[in-house]
Amino acid sequence: MAELDALDRRLIDAFQRDLPLCPRPFAVMAERLGVSEAEVLARLHALQQDEVLSRVGPVFDHARAGASLLAAVSVPEAERDAVATAINRSPGVNHNYAREHDFNLWFVMTAADENQLEARLEALEEELGRPLLRLPMVEGYHIDLGFPIPWDELEAP
Repeated sequence: MAELDALDRRLIDAFQRDLPLCPRPFAVMAERLGVSEAEVLARLHALQQDEVLSRVGPVFDHARAGASLLAAVSVPEAERDAVATAINRSPGVNHNYAREHDFNLWFVMTAADENQLEARLEALEEELGRPLLRLPMVEGYHIDLGFPIPWDELEAP
């Protein structure tokens, strides 16, 4: 597991929410942290390479900005990682996760509109050679997925 220093922790804690929406968000982040924009970019890149962060970007309500769908696929455990990798390469997929269920790999796919979403889902079904279970949203819920980064007692801010 990657070692996080105090700046990594401050960067993650400060911008899990309220990512600056402006032409140069990384410059704004850098200013708030007292470092250079290049330092912020380098650290974010390293954190993604080390799989500490899966993505950097805003979260928004896809129903207001296009189309989205929760989908699931059933795959043998031995193939799960390879299928998850294929799903992650698909346009519009922002995350996927394993579940203990017959449909054991779930993901969210987004697109500009319903037609593009269906085309993306069909293309992924073709690539995987497996049917996808489509689970359209009936009611939306906001789940805050921000988590404080634990600090060692000696290095707390």
